[in-house]
Amino acid sequence: MQCGLCLPACPTYGHDRLEAESPRGRIALARAWALDTIPATAASDTHLDHCLGCRSCEAVCPAGVEYGRLLVAARSRQRERRPAGWRQRLVERLAARPRALAAGLAVYRAAYPLLPAAARPLPRPPGRVRALPRRAGASTARVSLFVGCVAGAYEAPLRAALARLCGGLGIELDIAADQGCCGALHEHAGDTAAAAALAARNRAAFAGRGTVLSLASGCHDSLRRALGDGAHATDALAFVAERAGALRWRRTPQRVALHLPCTQRNVVKSVPALRRLLAAVPGLEVIELDAGFGCCGASGTQMLTEPARAAEYRAPLLAQFERSGATRLLSANVGCRLHLANATAAPVLHPLEFLAECLDDGSAAG
Repeated sequence: MQCGLCLPACPTYGHDRLEAESPRGRIALARAWALDTIPATAASDTHLDHCLGCRSCEAVCPAGVEYGRLLVAARSRQRERRPAGWRQRLVERLAARPRALAAGLAVYRAAYPLLPAAARPLPRPPGRVRALPRRAGASTARVSLFVGCVAGAYEAPLRAALARLCGGLGIELDIAADQGCCGALHEHAGDTAAAAALAARNRAAFAGRGTVLSLASGCHDSLRRALGDGAHATDALAFVAERAGALRWRRTPQRVALHLPCTQRNVVKSVPALRRLLAAVPGLEVIELDAGFGCCGASGTQMLTEPARAAEYRAPLLAQFERSGATRLLSANVGCRLHLANATAAPVLHPLEFLAECLDDGSAAG
């Protein structure tokens, strides 16, 4: 199409105001490389590297161009001629090895108070969370839960919160032992072989398990494609929202800020379900953050590989949060939460973590 309607929706075009930093410009670059009409240069590679993979362009494209697939294809070819940076390779290796990642994050947690600010690329992982006791005879159904890689260490409080919400619905959570990273960060960086191997691992781990809940909007699409016909990936927010009539909420006179991740808006599309859940809590005031360029800048590993640039995308959102007077910041993607939490002292939670606090004794309505 090359109509340019995607340009106003593109965070990197809004940030740099360069055609090469737009979806249209990157597609033109990738096409020229594929046809060998221009050589790849360090500058042109940088324009492809800067793409956040937010897929906001897909949401507004009148021709339905699948930019996400084009991006992966272009980066795959790019990686064949140019190795990924050492930070990217390190993150990929750790994410694909759950035990090594868990051990590394345990050391990071212990050393965190002694580290200088420059050596703290992520917030401090939480301590151990005690599992909730099971209520005898309360469970009438069981669903599986996808954990992923970095969420294993960072989302223990969130998993406990989801268990409480599901307990109020009479549903028990089951965590498959052999699951692992969804592979999204590998695929988006052009390592499609590693992404396929991780997808096969998860497909085997969840085979025949029916419903599999995902908590991170950034992992959901990769998980959905990995499971195929063997199981069904469902966003945990949508799952709880469909059954929320069975839950009671206590009055919660608070003001919270809501960040809507790109993947939640453009891929998972669970924003309406989230808004319904939050609207059901009496007394709650929700401020949706919309400042800046349309993306927080986390973009999988970019907050680690290009921290200064990622911080520029984050800054307007945090400034709006500070002005809002909200006491909590909610976001449904683990990468976004880690990126935002690393620059504010305020609590940054998954919406379900906050909603579990708003339960009226965890009781069912009927």
